[in-house]
Amino acid sequence: MGFSSSEQLEALLNYLLQVGDTANPERFICQLAQRLPQHEEILMTIAQKLEEKARKEGLEKGLQEGMLLGEQKGRQAERLETKLEIARTMLSKGMDHSTVMTLTGLTEGELQHICH
Repeated sequence: MGFSSSEQLEALLNYLLQVGDTANPERFICQLAQRLPQHEEILMTIAQKLEEKARKEGLEKGLQEGMLLGEQKGRQAERLETKLEIARTMLSKGMDHSTVMTLTGLTEGELQHICH
């Protein structure tokens, strides 16, 4: 495999990795490095870039999932607070616990927090 420059090799490998169909691009690069020891440095640089890209993608995905989870928990807490506020009003108007629980969907334990 003869390349006139490292840039040509890097361009070819980047193209192969973007267009090619390999489940494990890091393994592909490592195997190439074993077979082409004269180009090991550039191959390892590409492998490091792939690892960094995967790390960033994983971090972004984790952040997105964390934000979604946080939003869901926030909405749940907001809904619970709204239910508790409605229950407080109902109880202050003399409604019995059983009716308040039925209408709001609150549990006995959640309703007890209002009473204390």
